[in-house]
Amino acid sequence: MSKCSTPQTEQQSQTKLRMATEEIKLVGFWVSPFVFRVEWALKLKGVEFEYIEEDIFNKTNRLLELNPVHKKVPVFVHNQNVIAESFVILEYIDETWKQNPLLPQDPYQRAMARFWARFAEEKLLYAAGTSMCSKGEEKERAEKETIEALEKIEEQLNGKKYFGGDDKIGYLDIAIGWISYWLPIWGEVASFEILDPKKFPGITAWKTRFLDHPVIRDCSLPPRDKMLEYFHKRGQENYNSRLGSSGK
Repeated sequence: MSKCSTPQTEQQSQTKLRMATEEIKLVGFWVSPFVFRVEWALKLKGVEFEYIEEDIFNKTNRLLELNPVHKKVPVFVHNQNVIAESFVILEYIDETWKQNPLLPQDPYQRAMARFWARFAEEKLLYAAGTSMCSKGEEKERAEKETIEALEKIEEQLNGKKYFGGDDKIGYLDIAIGWISYWLPIWGEVASFEILDPKKFPGITAWKTRFLDHPVIRDCSLPPRDKMLEYFHKRGQENYNSRLGSSGK
């Protein structure tokens, strides 16, 4: 069974019947935003799946066999097909189950959704992560880069309810959904306010709207206090590791 529970529409019920003989599994880790983006996509599509929790610090043979290249989660299993990397999984899901499309129909808008998803991953997530496990000038630089990346993302909303438009959650909303829940926690761990409502009114409104969406709300997000404890610990461990490797 998945971790999410959502009322079934008629279309979703038909999809469920069609999937009765299919093997659909998601291997994940409880605190990973990359795993959750896959869960959100599956639930928005009305696809039932089995969730399998993996201990990424004590990796099982199952994970190593399913993803021998990166040895990471998420891993998505659909019958004989095994897919790794969350962005790749999202597109596989969107192309396999056509209902409730995630990516826009327009080629240019599809390209832009992919571009900004990658931008958030490569710029914002990296900078915010660095701010949790650094000090001094490096931390100040990471915080500055975090805010600069958020300013670019704020511009993309441009008054819309969702990044994909006003009507529904789409690919980009799911891809950067971690901003709504994980990012403020990372900011607290790093001891600086990342999502200032006055500076980022669009993202702040989107965050509330996104988390209040029935599918997102019905997916059990990790407890906030447990996440704070986890990322505090990971941030310190990463800082100590980097300090040791620097020779200082």
